[in-house]
Amino acid sequence: MAASGVPVTATPGAAAGQACATGFTALDFRAALGMFATGVTIVTADSGGERIGATVSSFNSVSLDPPLVLFSVGRNSKSFSAWNSVEHFAVNVLDQSQRDLSSRFGRSQGDKWEGVETLRGEASGAALLPGALAWFECDTHSILDGGDHIIILGRVLTLTLHGGEAAQPLVFFGGGYRNLDARSRVEPLPSEHWWVYAW
Repeated sequence: MAASGVPVTATPGAAAGQACATGFTALDFRAALGMFATGVTIVTADSGGERIGATVSSFNSVSLDPPLVLFSVGRNSKSFSAWNSVEHFAVNVLDQSQRDLSSRFGRSQGDKWEGVETLRGEASGAALLPGALAWFECDTHSILDGGDHIIILGRVLTLTLHGGEAAQPLVFFGGGYRNLDARSRVEPLPSEHWWVYAW
C-alpha cells in the first residue's frame, strides 16, 4: 500500500531551518515530531541550594532492570549549566488539571516557583508537585551528548503512583495541549504482546 502524504527526505549537512533540494527544514522536523502524542512532565532538581524546574515532553522509559528513564535539555536553556551538573532529580507526570503549571515551567522568564505548593522528595531532595499522577525520584546515571540537547539518564530510586485507570493525563500533540477522554478506554494489551512495544 502506498503511503499518503508528501515525502520529505534528509540531506546530510543541511543547516537547521534551511531547506535543501531534497531535504527538510527544522520546522518540517518539528511539525512531524508534533504528530507523536506525548504526556507532559515537569522535571525538578536542587542545584547548589537553588530549585530548578522545566516542562518536559521528552521524558521516556529506557530500562526495567535497572530502572532507567531519560529526558533532554536544550543547550540554549538558561538553566543548562545547572541541569548539566545535577546529581538527583524528580519527574512529575502531570494531570490535565495542571496545564497552567506546565505553561509556567515551560517559560524561561519570571519566578516559576512563586505560589507553587511543593513537597520535598526524600530520595532526591527535589520538588514534588501535589496533584501529579506519578512521581519518579532519580539519581543521575549519565549525561549524554544529544546534538543541540543533552540527554540526562536517570536511575529511579523510588516512585509514587497517584493515578489509576480513571486518571486523565495532560497530553501534548500538534503543538498544543489535549485531554485524554477516559470514557474511550480500550481493552488492556495482553502481556504476551508487550515485547512488541519494548516493555
